[in-house]
Amino acid sequence: MSAEGDHQTETVPDWKREEVADLAELIDTYESVGIVSIAGIPSRQLQAMRRDLHGSAELRVARNTLLVRALDDADDGVEELTDEVDGQVGLIGADANPFGLYRELEASKTPAPINAGEVAPNPIEIPEGDTGIDPGPFVGELQQVGAAARIMDGSIQVTEDSTVLEEGEEVSQTLANVLGELEIEPKEVGLDLRSVYADGILFEPDELAIDIDEYRADVEAAAAAGRNLSVNAAYPTAETAGTLLGKGRTEAKSLGLEAAIASPALADDLVSRADAQMRALAANIDDEEALPEELRGVTAPAETGDDESSDDQSADTESEPDADADDEDDDDDGGDASEGLGEMFG
Repeated sequence: MSAEGDHQTETVPDWKREEVADLAELIDTYESVGIVSIAGIPSRQLQAMRRDLHGSAELRVARNTLLVRALDDADDGVEELTDEVDGQVGLIGADANPFGLYRELEASKTPAPINAGEVAPNPIEIPEGDTGIDPGPFVGELQQVGAAARIMDGSIQVTEDSTVLEEGEEVSQTLANVLGELEIEPKEVGLDLRSVYADGILFEPDELAIDIDEYRADVEAAAAAGRNLSVNAAYPTAETAGTLLGKGRTEAKSLGLEAAIASPALADDLVSRADAQMRALAANIDDEEALPEELRGVTAPAETGDDESSDDQSADTESEPDADADDEDDDDDGGDASEGLGEMFG
């Protein structure tokens, strides 16, 4: 290092060294480290947010030059966050994963009034209803900003929902005054996560803003599809072994019935099937004298579906297995399936 460099290092104030050291410690301590925007947040509210984060995350605010130095000195790619150090920002660390940190910061945001000169973060609307304000000049101010307002029943009322500013447009002083008088807070104040680094990956906010319910449903659907594929492909796993054994037992029973294989396990079903066929035949014979007395006057039995087991199994292989049916198979057939197969064909 040059003599000039040595001189510059020696003249760095101690408080800056300590600040950089504290920032570096935060970076090394937490699993997730990110840059958040603190622009527009009053000091008192920022302190409250910092207290609310205590125990789950830590927020440090420092000069941008010191933030950059601390990030540059860090290892494992955290220095990529330096691109986000611009304007009023802070460094945040958390043990939660980036998705959890993003959700926590979004949930902590609170409504706030908007000031003249600020840009509308979304369309600003004055809702229909009684303002509760006595007749006076205020009705003109409402009309001036584009609200449908008139004096009715002794007070100023907005007669329909009125969009008074579109997203991205600048708030005028008149509109700021009107919104303040109506106690409408059209913006949210909180820590905006610009970027977060964890497990060697840099995450952007749009990557973290996921719909948890939709994501869970997608995972559940994928798991069900995988389980169905395993069953239909006869690929045994710990999760599908019971279902496969139950399926095999059902198919073996169906085969035994179709082939009329004499077996103690099938005797009752075979006798019931033969009885139903005999009654169906008797119902189609017009000459009752030709029938035994006990079969005279019988009607054709209701369709019982001789191929019920086969049909049910076919349906199972073409669609997702029913969870309840699988549980029953697991309880009733899983442990005895091999024994049942032996009884049928032993």
